[in-house]
Amino acid sequence: QVQLVESGGGLVQAGGSLRLSCAASGIIFSINAMGWYRQAPGKQRELVAVMTYGGSTTYADSVKGRFTISRDNAENTVYLQMNSLKPGDTADYYCNAELGLVNYWGQGTQVTVSS
Repeated sequence: QVQLVESGGGLVQAGGSLRLSCAASGIIFSINAMGWYRQAPGKQRELVAVMTYGGSTTYADSVKGRFTISRDNAENTVYLQMNSLKPGDTADYYCNAELGLVNYWGQGTQVTVSS
């Protein structure tokens, strides 16, 4: 079992920045990858960024060059630095941890970008 607790969402103007945090606890040594997904109202949940255990990263095309995923192994925490935010980035953001074939999700944190 893995528990994920997100923080850092909020309201920001277009062009601004936010940093999301996801603290993991539990059987964290079995985690293959951790990442961030988002879901806007009326839309499907989509991948934003993911980092594997080895440090490889993947980003959605829509956030490349603006968002950066990173981790602090000592704190078992994954971060998502979001810069140059756009109204289209408005969504609930979810932290995800992958253990083999099982996915764990955080409770979500809301990000609202005003124009």
